[in-house]
This record gives sequence, C-alpha cells and structure tokens, in this order.
Amino acid sequence: MRARDGKGSNSVTVPRRQSFAETARPQLSKGEGIRVRVRNTRESISVLALVWQGHMPVRPVARLCATCQATEKAREGQLLSGVFRSLSLTMTSAIFSDNDFKVESPDVRYTEEHIVANYKYETTSVEGNVVRPSRRTYTFKTERRVPKTGLMLVGWGGNNGSTTTAGILANKHGITWNTKSGVQTPNYWGSMTQASTVKIGADPAGNSVFIPFNRLLPMLSPNDLVVGGWDISSLNLADSMERAEVLEYDLQRKLRPYMENMVPLPSIYFPDFIAANQADRADNVLSGSKKEQMEQVRQHIRDFKAANELEKVIVLWTANTERFSAVEAGKNDTADVLMKSIERGDAEISPSTLFAVASILEGCAYINGSPQNTFVPGVIELAERNKVYIAGDDFKSGQTKMKSVLVDFLVNAGIKPVSIVSYNHLGNNDGRNLSAPQTFRSKEISKSNVVDDMVASNRILYDENEHPDHTVVIKYVPYVGDSKRAMDEYTSEIFMGGTNTIVLHNTCEDSLLATPLIYDLVVIMELCQRIKVTPEGEEEEGFHSVISLLSYLLKAPLVPQGTPILNALFAQRQCMVNVFRACVGLAPENNMTLEHKLVSHIEAAKETSERPPKRMRMSP
Repeated sequence: MRARDGKGSNSVTVPRRQSFAETARPQLSKGEGIRVRVRNTRESISVLALVWQGHMPVRPVARLCATCQATEKAREGQLLSGVFRSLSLTMTSAIFSDNDFKVESPDVRYTEEHIVANYKYETTSVEGNVVRPSRRTYTFKTERRVPKTGLMLVGWGGNNGSTTTAGILANKHGITWNTKSGVQTPNYWGSMTQASTVKIGADPAGNSVFIPFNRLLPMLSPNDLVVGGWDISSLNLADSMERAEVLEYDLQRKLRPYMENMVPLPSIYFPDFIAANQADRADNVLSGSKKEQMEQVRQHIRDFKAANELEKVIVLWTANTERFSAVEAGKNDTADVLMKSIERGDAEISPSTLFAVASILEGCAYINGSPQNTFVPGVIELAERNKVYIAGDDFKSGQTKMKSVLVDFLVNAGIKPVSIVSYNHLGNNDGRNLSAPQTFRSKEISKSNVVDDMVASNRILYDENEHPDHTVVIKYVPYVGDSKRAMDEYTSEIFMGGTNTIVLHNTCEDSLLATPLIYDLVVIMELCQRIKVTPEGEEEEGFHSVISLLSYLLKAPLVPQGTPILNALFAQRQCMVNVFRACVGLAPENNMTLEHKLVSHIEAAKETSERPPKRMRMSP
C-alpha cells in the first residue's frame, strides 16, 4: 500500500509488518490530506477503519482494488456503506488482558488467606401469574492458597489416562516435537480453564475487557498436578501411550523417558460389568472380597497422598463404561444398606461404585467420567454424610456438546426439532467396550437426555410430554482408532408447515477432546473445595456434595435431588462464570450494555474517552 498527499509529493510506504493505520495516522494528525491507493481488501478496510474512527475525512476519491468491487470513483454513500459492512467483519471492541486484577469495592476484602465478597443475589419467583423479584445477600469466602493436589485416575493406562499424563509432562517440560507440518509446541487448547477467556468488564472507551478464565480466582495449574492411578492392564504409561495411538510418534519418543517408570496400581475387575472383549487386558487386578478390594483402594489413596506429600487427592474415573447397576431397596438405596451390600459382596455393586465409596471414606472428591450409574442413591447419601464432593456423569467432548448448542439455538429461535439422529463410529478401546449391548445402553442413556430441558422450556412448540424422535447409534470400527466420526441429522418443523434439515459431520480426536475436560473437572472441583458461602443470617457452608457446577463438562449432569437439570451449554458455562464472579463481588455479566444504547450515555462517553473509541486488531 502507498499513501500520498493530494499532489503526490509525499509518499508513504507501509512496511510489511505494519498496518496502514500505524503508518498514516501521524500524517493525518497534522491535518495533512492523503490520497490512498489500496491493493486488496485488507488494506481497504484499514483505510475505512480510519474513516470510521474519525481520523480520516471522507473524501472518497480512493480507487479500491477489484476484490473490493468498487468503482474508480466511488460515491460517498457507497463508500460509507462499504465501511460499515467491512467493519462488521474486522472491527473488534474486545481487549485481552493477562494481568492480575483486584476488585475495588466496599463489598470486597482481600486478606492474606481469603477473598471475602458480599454479594447481592437477585432472583425472580413465579407463583401462578404473579412474578416477584427478590434480593438476598450472600458472603463468599475463597481460600487464596492453592494446595498441592494429586490426581488418581481409574483407567490410568487407557487412552485418556495416558494422554492426560503425557499432556501435563509435555507442557511442564516444554517438550516440542516434529510432524510433517513442522515443529509443534505443547498447549492446553480445548481446556476451558487454561485456554478460554471471560469478560471481566469494560474500559472507559466501552471496550469489553477479557481475561484468562483461570485469572478469575486462584486456580490449580495442571502442570502442578501429581498423577497416579489404577488400571486392569499392567503396561507402563509409555507403553500404554504407544498402544493408544493418540499422540504423534516423535512426541511419544521424547516422553518415553518420563513415563516408562510409571506403572498403574492393580485395579478392581468384575467381568460382568464390562464387555467380555476386555478380558485380554486384565492382567493387573485386585483379589479378595468386594470389601477387601475397596479397603485396598483406600490404602492406595493413603499411600499415594503420603508418598507425594499431598494436601488433597481427587479421584476420577476414566476407565471402561460399565453396564447400569440395578437400583434396589435393601441393596444400594441408602448409605447404610450400601455398606452392608459391599460387606456381603452383592452382585450389583460395581467397580466404579467401590472406587467412589473408597474415595468418599478417604475424604477425596470423586468424578465419574463415564455414563454408568456409579452414583446410586446410597453413594450420594454417603457423600452428603461425609461432606465430600462428587460429580458426574460422562465427559461431554464432541457430538453431545454440539447437540446441546444446536438444539438450544433452534428452540430459542422458535424452530421445532422433531427428529435427531446421531451416529458414531470409533476404533479405540472405548468403542470396543461399547460394542457390548449392556455397556452401550449406559452410553445411549447419557446421550439421549441432553435435549429434555430445552424442549420442556417451550410449550408453544411442544405439547406436554411431546419430545423429538431421538436415536443414538455407536459402532466399533477398529481402523479409525481414536479418530471418532460423528454424524448427526436434525430435522425441524418451520414456518407454515415447512421442514428444515441440518446435517453435521464431526471428526473428533476422541482422547484429545476428552483430556482437556479432565484437567478442567479437576481444576474446578479443587476450587469448589476452597469456597465457602454464608447466606444472610445463616451459618457458613460449602456447596452441596453434588457439584452441579461442573455440568458444562458432563453429558448427563448429576444434580442434588429435587433440583432442576440444566443442559443448555451456554447457560451451563455462564452459571459457572457468574458464581466465580460472585466470589470477587462482581455482578453477573448480563450483556445489556445500556451505556451503548442510550444517546445521553453514548455522547457522554465520547466527551470523556480518548480516541480511538474502539480498538481495532488487524493481522498484518
């Protein structure tokens, strides 16, 4: 691009890595007019941005290139129309800040140990046709120090377990690796806590300011986790990583020295609960009665905690999907009868339930990353009695996450989904285990309920008890390995009897999508353990033992009995963000931006803010 004055005497060449705005603005600030010849759309938009910001007067004699589809002498109205069409694609009112922040408010106190915030919680109750807004004050107290934390994975030697460990080691040690596309560097992309941002507020010019999610409150870093666990396979973690075929060969080669001495503890194996095809992997199993095996798991947790000088341990199930357990009175419906059933070795006590009970009795939070009903009523009651946190069920990483977004969008747009057909095929060990009908049924249930609350929210579209036809199919195809294929067809009824069909094809690197969720689940679970809440006029307490705050990360969210289930993805995330904002005394982000809607506010902002009123980011 070349910029020059009207007589052609001053020519400004824009360096390759510098924008036109950076080059031309000094000349414009002197009141000098310039004529601009642009060569492509990006350069033309840079000029138009200066016009929009008020730095360049509108004298539309510029010749825009063919890609801009403008005439040699564009009329002023046409140019301005192009300005705003272009700016809608390239202008941004968002600013990213990676700095620590401190809230200045009479309702927020920072001590060496805690952040204490008085928060006014506003809700709206509905009784018949009467709607009443209400407000109540809560005091949030968050411990600032992050304790040394261990993560014990059930299924440590599986695809997710080995990938979780490898990801931490690669990031912690800065291990790079070569592929045919060049040198790759480690990251935590796909992790909400490590790679996403949240809006914290707006600057004086009205720009939205975003910070990393993990700057909202003091959070655990995955790099600091001490990882261990159990597996029915005796392979060391390096060999497990190789068997999984998830990571690039060069990365595996560099990680091998770190992982070859990591060997899983023996695990609980009851063949009746998983597919028969898993028997060939089961060479590292505990023996004894169900109670004896549970006690061995408890001792493993104690030993791991002591050996690594840990302050807390979180246990997470990422092993095979089990069949559903029968929930029966006198067997697992209360904590007391559950403990008696374990003592007598009842057939319906699953390995995952034993791990959950062992974790709860050791005071360790337990997360279920698979779809089976680990949390029978007796387990939930035991967690409540011991004030230990639990969360589940089933990682929400690919197809179900897309479904919760799309159905939410369609229903909120007044469009009626009437048929949802979801097909998957994958070739990893998860797919192999799910080829058994009894384990597939667990997965089918967790995938099928994801749209229920969105459908129930709109009785204009749906009659009472009416639901879309919803079918889920999963097939095992060994060749595709961890690269799962998900295909969905959404058929909806639209205006005046019409229909609309949306078809999606999603190729998911299964473990590379699930592993970041494991980090997030552990990070948020650990943070929840450091938050205490005092309702006005009542005693301080922690969250309910069932941490529904983790619903964003799970297909079939477990919630406290008698409370509603929320499946809409964006609402789930905003719930989490707003709770953490409350911990630092900030109101929920409501996106009203009234300061940008009223003439008086907009004019006042113009008078007090420095130019440019908006910040623009453009790639060179």
